Amino acid sequence: MSYARLDGRTAIVSGAGQGIGLAIAGALREAGAHVVALDREAEGIDAFAAGGNATALTGDITDATLPERIAARLGALGRDVDILCNNAGVARGSHALGTSDEDLARFLDINVMGHFRLSRWAVARMMPRGGGAIVNTASIFGMIGAQNSCGYSISKSAVVGMTRQMATDFGPNGIRVNAVAPGLIETPLTAERIRSEAWRRQVMIDGAPLRRVGSAQEVAKAVRFLASDEASFITGEILAVDGGWAVGRFPRESAIDAPV
Repeated sequence: MSYARLDGRTAIVSGAGQGIGLAIAGALREAGAHVVALDREAEGIDAFAAGGNATALTGDITDATLPERIAARLGALGRDVDILCNNAGVARGSHALGTSDEDLARFLDINVMGHFRLSRWAVARMMPRGGGAIVNTASIFGMIGAQNSCGYSISKSAVVGMTRQMATDFGPNGIRVNAVAPGLIETPLTAERIRSEAWRRQVMIDGAPLRRVGSAQEVAKAVRFLASDEASFITGEILAVDGGWAVGRFPRESAIDAPV
């Protein structure tokens, strides 16, 4: 089966310089969208844009003027936003006693306010045009408690709430708002921790029904689906991409033998 095409559409992807964001940008471009790749570091998005049908835009999602800069670039391209993928974020952290007010404010500023500001801007652009799609990158840790992730889990829980709230408000305008909730995904930022932390492998790999780590491309395919017309009757949903970890609290020791 072939997936739905996105030809003629313009997609904005934040945090597109590496990891999951880069994979999302690539999946949307492969489907035919023109991708505006946004990141605070130029190297990754410049290399991506060199591959064609893409525009690199360096910027920080905590910058309140960023929507104006994006609008100016879109105007120069003769385009407007059809798809927004809020992916940029910051992870890790500590438990509540190890989380200062400043730590929490940083998580909220990047993971929540940055997404909210771009989403508010995008829906205002999408409404006169009859609709659009927003896909947020939440986290399975925003749905299930996880150790030493206080600020991160709080912020990703807020992304879940924002996704459902905006889906409710803007559905009548033809705007769909969904999110993916990745589990343990191997990226340049997580690869070393996956290799070196035995407890992480035991809890999040051995403790998941599929018994493996996920890839950025697997998350990107889920985002592509939610952004496409294949998901035209789906909004306000949080799609877990976690190998079943969230529901597999008591996974089997081994696979069930096939019947003979």
